[in-house]
Amino acid sequence: MNEKKTIDLQIGGMSCVMCSRTVENALSRVDGVSGVSVNHATGLARVSAAESARLDLMEKAIRESGYEFLGTDSGEDRQRGDEWRERDLAAKRTRFIVGLLSGFVLMGMMYIPALRALPLSWIMLFVATPLFIYVSAPIFSAAWHALRNRNLTMDVMYSMGIGAAYGASLLGTFGVLPHDFMFYETALMLAGFLMLGRYLEGRARGRTSDTIKKLMALNPDTAVLVRDGRETEVPLDTVVPGDTLLVRPGERVPVDGEVLSGGSSVDESMLTGEPIPVFRKQGDPVTGGTLNLNSVLRIKAVRTGSATVVAGIIRLVREAQGSHPPVQRIADAVVGWFIPVILTVAVLSFAGWYFIAGESLLFAFTTLVSILVIACPCALGLATPTAVTVGIGRGAELGILIRDGEALEIAARVSGVLLDKTGTITRGRPSVTDLVPLGMGERELLEILAGVEKDSLHPLASAIVAEARSRGTEARELTFFDTHAGRGVSGLMEGLTVLAGSVDFLIEKGIAIGDEARSTIEKLEEAGRTVVACALNGRIIGIVGISDSPRTDASRAIGELARMGIRVTMITGDNRRTAEAVAREVGIDHVIAGVLPERKAEEVRRMQKEGHAVAFAGDGINDAPALAAADVGIAAGGGTDIAVESGRIVLMNEGLLGVPAAIQLSRAVMTRIRQNIFWAFAYNMLLVPVAAGLLHPAYGITFKPELAGLAMAASSVTVVSFSLLLKRFTPRAQRPGKNS
Repeated sequence: MNEKKTIDLQIGGMSCVMCSRTVENALSRVDGVSGVSVNHATGLARVSAAESARLDLMEKAIRESGYEFLGTDSGEDRQRGDEWRERDLAAKRTRFIVGLLSGFVLMGMMYIPALRALPLSWIMLFVATPLFIYVSAPIFSAAWHALRNRNLTMDVMYSMGIGAAYGASLLGTFGVLPHDFMFYETALMLAGFLMLGRYLEGRARGRTSDTIKKLMALNPDTAVLVRDGRETEVPLDTVVPGDTLLVRPGERVPVDGEVLSGGSSVDESMLTGEPIPVFRKQGDPVTGGTLNLNSVLRIKAVRTGSATVVAGIIRLVREAQGSHPPVQRIADAVVGWFIPVILTVAVLSFAGWYFIAGESLLFAFTTLVSILVIACPCALGLATPTAVTVGIGRGAELGILIRDGEALEIAARVSGVLLDKTGTITRGRPSVTDLVPLGMGERELLEILAGVEKDSLHPLASAIVAEARSRGTEARELTFFDTHAGRGVSGLMEGLTVLAGSVDFLIEKGIAIGDEARSTIEKLEEAGRTVVACALNGRIIGIVGISDSPRTDASRAIGELARMGIRVTMITGDNRRTAEAVAREVGIDHVIAGVLPERKAEEVRRMQKEGHAVAFAGDGINDAPALAAADVGIAAGGGTDIAVESGRIVLMNEGLLGVPAAIQLSRAVMTRIRQNIFWAFAYNMLLVPVAAGLLHPAYGITFKPELAGLAMAASSVTVVSFSLLLKRFTPRAQRPGKNS
């Protein structure tokens, strides 16, 4: 069986959506390639291929389609790609300066009286030609490669526009056309404005990936290795799990690890978005890239290299920034027919003014060139990917990881949120508050409970075991153990059957609940306690009350969601009395209680049938099916790996405010995308008719081609700049001092 692989390739020289389509088509024809997704805004191509697919053939396909292959998106290749982009920007800067300055010089020459007696057109020809070739060479080269691949890109239209201006000037110089056809300065200024636009756009695009660069900069190049009592500074890539490392104050933690000794405040804001440092001591986990503030820590390396949290975040953000949300289909559909339509409009405008309206050939020709230059779907093509790239990057800075553009779009229209209780609304660190033995002493009850619960991974079981440990109580040994998902556990202890779990679980197993026990259970549940009952050999022997207090930001998070018009429902496997007590405390009106793990996904689907776009927020293994079933699953960063893998949005910090913040960020990004698309459409709908001479009959105004070049450059830069405003966006839920 031929296994699949996914490769991210860096590609240089793409400037519009049609460029990305050209590359997609070229790569799709490579043997072994099964899928290609190209994002021209980030310059990345994600290729799904068989293991046998050859990278050199992909490189050849990219180069033959007229674009630069900059290697894979990893290691030294990424650095080479960055260096190429710097050189490319420098070249564009030089070209636009040469184009604009020489264009203004040529324009000035036309108004110098002393030069009027000279053959000015010939002087301009010899001055302009080498400069024009230098400035416009990349545009004509890209157009040539596009036509060879039977693609109509914007470079083809630009080449037609500036080529027509230069060609007409050449014909005017040789007397084939009237002497009025002198567009040398126009051709140079058009090429200069095109280069200016691409330079500014390239700089702005570079800023859309600032988050990735910041995350990559978190990892130091070296680490201090402690071995046999000696401290040695070694390259970070030589550190392996199990190594002991020293982290001094002011240094970044080099890998994911566990504190062996020492205690210090650690700034984790770059990962979680939380500004308050966290104190880490012996036994606590530390994350690579976080900043050690005030004391020496000795840590054991647990995860290194690509297995670290930072590496995972970078990988997730890169994948998300390269994804295409459904809204982009609008732009892609328009771009497909845009260029043929504009070419038709340009030809009809020329014919209409010259043959029908009887205008001069010069005026008709000017409208033709202006339309070819000013009409540009680039702004439309950039509207979505730039906003998605910046928005997902901003989310990462805020501790909100969004897996793909589709999740971003769906989250923006969420109307119902299901919140799991334990570990999401509550802290997920329950503790025993009440221990009520029935017919035996507390110590004996705790010995039995700890014995049957010690092998369970459930948070309630952990609370009971922790209580026994704190009292110095030894757990009794089991000869058999079994779990009953969402209900409880059972085992054999000294030949007797032990059951521990919910009251319903015990009743299901035929255990009678007497009046005294029932009264105690009701009091504990009304106080908001989660009840664990224990039975030995068919008789109830004790009741445990466990409390898991709500997160400090739970009430504010619920209020934020309500203010946004979102229906909030708490879902839990706990009993209704306990669930409603917690719900009242945090301000939730809708409660679904007593839900077994497999039914959580059913409740998600029920809300979907009611017409809601549903977000499910949870952090446990039992939540994975519901996270996957929801329109968008929101996984808490402190949850299990399976929950994080199931969620399409991952919260890196433990607070509940990340849920409304993620939705608010998604709404802000989608609003920006719609605004970008509107302005891109409006730009062409307004300026193409102006370039076609709409104002001429009434006002005697001729739209200059060089102004068309400036307007074209401004359109793409404007859209990218609008998207960059998202870098300063902070969700209302995360703004200091904002209350629901």
